[in-house]
Amino acid sequence: MTDGSALPAPVQTVQVDQLAVRVFSDRANLGAAAAAEVAAAMNAALTERGHARMAFAAAPSQEEFLASLATTPGLDWSRVTVFQLDDYVGLPEASPQRFGQFLRSRLFDRVGPGTVHLIGAMPTAHEALAECQRYSALIDAAPLDVVCLGIGENGHLAFNDPPVADFTDPERVKLVELDESCRRQQVNDGCFPAIEQVPTHAITLTIPTLVSGRRLVCVVPGQAKRAAVHRALTGPVETTCPASILRTHPACTLYLDPQSYGG
Repeated sequence: MTDGSALPAPVQTVQVDQLAVRVFSDRANLGAAAAAEVAAAMNAALTERGHARMAFAAAPSQEEFLASLATTPGLDWSRVTVFQLDDYVGLPEASPQRFGQFLRSRLFDRVGPGTVHLIGAMPTAHEALAECQRYSALIDAAPLDVVCLGIGENGHLAFNDPPVADFTDPERVKLVELDESCRRQQVNDGCFPAIEQVPTHAITLTIPTLVSGRRLVCVVPGQAKRAAVHRALTGPVETTCPASILRTHPACTLYLDPQSYGG
């Protein structure tokens, strides 16, 4: 939907607390609509402040959204600084499973942001802690204008799984141990052939860092996410479903398809 034609309209619109929920007919329309909102928020930041700072999730669920954003015309990416939300500890720099590699191939290498801040490869826990400090300093330099999110099958945001999620986390970026259900999702998504090959630890932006963004756009298609979406929208706002915190943000839109929404 980047050729000037009308953007797709949602088939259903719901408000849950402060969270705007938009349901689209399919993943392609969902991705196009989400990309249009992100592009508008990016342009607003460029107009108001002359520069934009954006952070992106990396997952198969983001494919259509990133493809649409990458082909949106008229965006001045040269004035944009980009970050990633999370990445594994222990994988080689060039590993195709690294989220930085995913974002480079789907978006960053295609649009050429002015500054790209990727999480570095970290073979050891000691190096991972140092990388947390380095990345925290980069994040702290200025507010994030746009944060692009997904929701995990266990309700996680970035790699803030329920056991480690903290809505009042004092850290900006932290080292976490991945929940088994999160690691199994990586196998279900086709990213790894077996759970034994999925790293056990990762670096992630914390929940307070994610929700500090001026605008949040959360893209969650697919049947596998239906239970997590249901908990996020109807359950209590608590860390047993980290995504429930999105209901408290004053400028967040959740993009769903019929498979993830479920009515």
